[in-house]
Amino acid sequence: MTRSAATAHDIESPYAWLRLAVSLLLMTIGGSGMYSVTVVLPRIQADFGVDRGAASLPYTLTMVGFGIGGILMGRLSDRFGVAVPVGLGALGLGAGFIAAASASSLWQFNLAQGVLIGLLGTSATFAPLVADTSQWFDRRRGMAVAVCMSGNYVAGAVWPPVMQHFIDSVGWRATYWGIGVFCVLSVLPLALVLRRRPPPQPQTMPVPVPLPAAVRGRAAPAGSGQALVLGMPAGMVQALLCVAGVSCCVAMSMPQVHIVAYCGDLGFGAARGAEMLSVMLGMGVVSRLVSGWISDRIGGLRTLLLGSVLQGVALLLFLPFDGLASLYVVSALFGLFQGGIVPAYALIVREYFPPEQAGARVGTVLMATLFGMALGGWMSGAVFDLTGSYRAAFLNGIGWNLLNLSIVSFLLLRARLLQTGAGLRSVGAT
Repeated sequence: MTRSAATAHDIESPYAWLRLAVSLLLMTIGGSGMYSVTVVLPRIQADFGVDRGAASLPYTLTMVGFGIGGILMGRLSDRFGVAVPVGLGALGLGAGFIAAASASSLWQFNLAQGVLIGLLGTSATFAPLVADTSQWFDRRRGMAVAVCMSGNYVAGAVWPPVMQHFIDSVGWRATYWGIGVFCVLSVLPLALVLRRRPPPQPQTMPVPVPLPAAVRGRAAPAGSGQALVLGMPAGMVQALLCVAGVSCCVAMSMPQVHIVAYCGDLGFGAARGAEMLSVMLGMGVVSRLVSGWISDRIGGLRTLLLGSVLQGVALLLFLPFDGLASLYVVSALFGLFQGGIVPAYALIVREYFPPEQAGARVGTVLMATLFGMALGGWMSGAVFDLTGSYRAAFLNGIGWNLLNLSIVSFLLLRARLLQTGAGLRSVGAT
């Protein structure tokens, strides 16, 4: 297949904006694989006769597959262009939904969700599209990436109520069949729009927030063989960011994965829970865009700290308020508070690590956040099974959120101390 070569003039051109719109739509469609399993969780538990923890396992496997698949699909995109993994993702989603609809046991459903939908399907419509979008924009790159990544939350706002309507009308198996066919018929034609390879990229990338060399990545003393970031080995900072990513997303996943089942337990019905999930993730779109604007002004670490504090507040609000109206409000606040957390990790890597390492390190941290969502989705169900209540599950999420808050606070304190020290040395030198 012959592709027309893109040039520097194509950056931020009308075609670049068209690609962004298509990428947003593709991520919205592909996100069906991530959110569908949260909507059908009560039906899965009833159909297969399992407890809440076992019924939460398909979500966990989907997110694990999602994280690992992002790396595999990213490599395919680097080699063959983004249209190839997106086309493969369409087939994975179609086959996965149909296989899951035909499952006669939980392990078959788990396999379809984890391998076909997560590893081969949804993963193709996330990381590769974000990476591709970043190469078609320069001055507005931050906003373009934020818009693209919003597709994941648009999916969360759109799919739950639509799925719940059809589940109530024709059952979850027929609904899964319909989604599978829709994904193939819609994603494959859209992938054709993305056949052109990205334009040539500059050798160096601008750093959004200027920082002293002592704070950003620099070489360690001679003979140490290590690069330093925030005055520590770069690998240690990377590990701390990964632990922070896991912990914040364990907390984040509790309401996102279990709000439908929680509403059913409270007697409000699954449909009300699906509406709350839609409201939560719809507000997450707003949060993601606003947080992108904020992070350009205060930096990634401060944005992450702000998001972590607000997410903890929202989780606390779930404890005293369990009425129908109050849950709608708290769900909206939770979405508004936490939507900008995950994109902040990418900006932190961009600010503190050498630019040539950004791609691999961003991919690793984002994979950690997905593993956190996977762990949290299962863990909340397991805690419910042990205690018979979601109150302990919310408290568990708050504990993990405190871990995230402590790591981010530590890294921000390191940055401030090093920046202050660099400033004092500069004054002393003059």
